[in-house]
Amino acid sequence: MQEKPWKSVGTSEQRIDAVEKAAGTVRYLGDFSTPGLAHAKLVTSTHAHAKINHIDLTEAWKVPGVRAIVTGNTFPYHIGPILADRPPLAYEKVRYYGEPVAIVVADHEYQAKKASQQVKVDYTPLPVVNSAREAFKNDAPLIHENSGQYIKIISNVYPVQGTNIGSHIKIRKGDFIKTWEKCDSKISASYSFNLSDHAALETRGTRVEINPAGKVVVHSTTQSPFTIKKVLNQFFNIDVGNIIVHTPLIGGAFGGKGTVQLEPLAYLASKAIGGKMVKLEYEREEDLITAPCHIGLEATISLGTNKEGKIMAGQYTFLIDSGAYTDQAAGITRAMALDCTGPYDVPNVWCDSYCMYTNHPFATSFRGYAHPELTFAVERTMDQLAQQLNMDPTELRKINAIKPGNTSPTQTVLNANNIGDVDKCIERAKELIKWDEGQRIEISKNKIKAKGISTFWKTSTTSTNAQSGAVIKFEADGSVNLNCAAIELGQGTKTVLAQLVAERLKMDIKKVHVTMEVNSQYDPHQWRTVASSTTFLAGRAVMAAADDAISQLKRTASIAMQCSMEDLEVGGGRVYLKPSPEYGINIEDLALGYKYPNGHAVEGQVVGHGKYIQRHLTPMDKETGFGKPGPWWSVGTQAVEIEYDTNDCTYKLLKAVTVLDGGTIINPAMATQQMRGGMYLGLSFASREALIFDETGKVLNPQLRTYQMMRFGEQPVEYLVDFIESPSADGPYGARGIGEYGVIGMAGALANSLSTAAQVELNHLPLIPELIWKTRKETQNDSV
Repeated sequence: MQEKPWKSVGTSEQRIDAVEKAAGTVRYLGDFSTPGLAHAKLVTSTHAHAKINHIDLTEAWKVPGVRAIVTGNTFPYHIGPILADRPPLAYEKVRYYGEPVAIVVADHEYQAKKASQQVKVDYTPLPVVNSAREAFKNDAPLIHENSGQYIKIISNVYPVQGTNIGSHIKIRKGDFIKTWEKCDSKISASYSFNLSDHAALETRGTRVEINPAGKVVVHSTTQSPFTIKKVLNQFFNIDVGNIIVHTPLIGGAFGGKGTVQLEPLAYLASKAIGGKMVKLEYEREEDLITAPCHIGLEATISLGTNKEGKIMAGQYTFLIDSGAYTDQAAGITRAMALDCTGPYDVPNVWCDSYCMYTNHPFATSFRGYAHPELTFAVERTMDQLAQQLNMDPTELRKINAIKPGNTSPTQTVLNANNIGDVDKCIERAKELIKWDEGQRIEISKNKIKAKGISTFWKTSTTSTNAQSGAVIKFEADGSVNLNCAAIELGQGTKTVLAQLVAERLKMDIKKVHVTMEVNSQYDPHQWRTVASSTTFLAGRAVMAAADDAISQLKRTASIAMQCSMEDLEVGGGRVYLKPSPEYGINIEDLALGYKYPNGHAVEGQVVGHGKYIQRHLTPMDKETGFGKPGPWWSVGTQAVEIEYDTNDCTYKLLKAVTVLDGGTIINPAMATQQMRGGMYLGLSFASREALIFDETGKVLNPQLRTYQMMRFGEQPVEYLVDFIESPSADGPYGARGIGEYGVIGMAGALANSLSTAAQVELNHLPLIPELIWKTRKETQNDSV
């Protein structure tokens, strides 16, 4: 017999949305319609950089059903989450191919689409900036002539007037210059990759109406409903209380739905037709090139060691391709700097992280928020350094692994509470990939089996006052309803929160009912569902709400049983006396207040309230980066085994391994699936994915048939996942965030395995056979 039938934390509970999704009955935003709904379509730029001379709407107005056409002149102001540098609709000039120029609103979608094709825009082309390195040059054409005048929404963003630098973040720890001169071994290498797409199954979409009472009602595929409220309030002067945001279940996001883009456009469209509800949804091509994408990067890393291989000094230069606007790339620039060293103790650090304007689609959050990108560069450098030192790559990592007592690049002191065990992760990953059997094995004349490893870390980069709230309401049968504004986008957040409630109340999880849709009018404030922070923030809020409910249950029961609250315990659907558990009251008799046999009643419905806010975090100093940016660091090691064909440079993915120290694992099966999904995403990004631009900045692969992703059958033959559990004192039941971590080390591990197999240094993504062939050929020519 199970000792604790209510035990839920640490158990692989079935996802609470599994049945609905399997049955196909879940309704996503695109499944909703209503009589009188108007439809909007965008007119987008056919140039990457051009002056707008004139917009001719004559022919568009002739299309039946057209109700309004909105251009940039309607709202010629800038918005943005970190730096207000982006007009909702381009005016005066366009800055990327596919940028919204106008919105057409019509009775039917086909009418709006037809009319949008009739809008004629006269442009004067301007010089195009096609890479971050090109943007960094002193004589590069300026994409934003007045960037120094833009309003800062968050203080730690530093645009440089007269340049294409949207923000510059610095880390200065120790004395890099003096230490570098004394290093025994030195290495320097550069890395790059182009922008790519999130490619979520569900494209971005929204519906907005301004009802007769003046309420702005938004339905959106968003990870950040309260950010929508903030943006509409800040930039459109709408009272926060008059903005209501609904979010249904989301069909995938990977960070791409964390920003605000469509909602202001749909608001302008609704306003133009008297407040009627307007639906604006991206088609796949628009989702690829008009919507925000994943950053590009050009990086240079230099490491210096002593004779034993201990890294003494590190210099890190990151040029982040943020596209035409900074959006979340300004935050990514900061995140890349604060964890620039990877999970290694580097006492002397010099880092410059630049957010660069280019004439590419603007970039936003992507799963891992700078860490898959910086980890690729750091881990490739570690492998090349190990080769130079004639050392096993895993031993070099263990010598330098960050530990309690060390400090982060921002000089946060690390301890057993806020950092996981890097050594244990490396050792377990070595076991799973069978590292000691050989890193490179020739299995036939033209086939080579090779292994690569990558160690990573990430702190949960949030606002210093990021917070969450939760409400637990008891029903008459003793079950509970949980309301929380955490977004369910496929990661299983709602299931984990239900498990925390069940564990705290010592009840069956089947008695915990979670409201899946978010409604900002009745759900407590939630910062955002990003940064692997939701289990931590919302989990702490949920536990506080459960504790509040427990206190209320005990109070009601103490009145009914004429005893002290301290004598009571809650569990198994009852409130009972600790010394005599046979004496107690069923929760269903307390949930709506207790009724005596004579009809008198006391207390009332049990409604638990909880909240949690980040604590002890500080901003980073502008000149040194000093500060405490996050509550903890989850760490891990990943590995890849491939089979490489020397004839045509093709390869098969044989194994992918993840070992993560995420503290206590709330739901092992779901956590394992998180890691597997992350590995798939990371390998796809590393091996195939990139937006291809011509010399004019036009995207040449704007459809899923031309934008290459890893298809079914191309994934690793075997996924291996394990967890090291070093509990965090601050997390719910010791948990740290894990949502993004499966993706972080994959690019580095794959590049290391392929570099070992092909015996060339592969420092650019994606790792397609053509790149391997070209690199091999160049290396052979250089050696002649």
